[in-house]
Amino acid sequence: MASPVSLGQFEQIVLTAVLSLGDNAYGVTVHDKAQSLSRPRKISLGAVYATLDRLEDKGLISSWLSEPTAERGGRSRRHYRLEKPGEQALRESAGMAQRIIESIAQSWGGLTWKAGR
Repeated sequence: MASPVSLGQFEQIVLTAVLSLGDNAYGVTVHDKAQSLSRPRKISLGAVYATLDRLEDKGLISSWLSEPTAERGGRSRRHYRLEKPGEQALRESAGMAQRIIESIAQSWGGLTWKAGR
């Protein structure tokens, strides 16, 4: 069995954005969703594209070009989708995050988790 893929926090954010956007996952929408997930931290579009390329090189996502559209001046969009290894890596990361949250909550007396506190 292959060892689990370790994801950095930003890779987790970008994979989550791709997952949540479904068929509407392309550079700008992934950036917008990732920005929403990482607020108040600002992220650059270039960082998203570099991460998308890295995730594709790792085999966690795949991409394809759409048909050219008039609204984009005849250019295509590169769409992204989560592949099985990416889904597995994201599940493992989410499980670890959940265990961390539960441990923090227990250490703080069982308080309900609230972001930013």
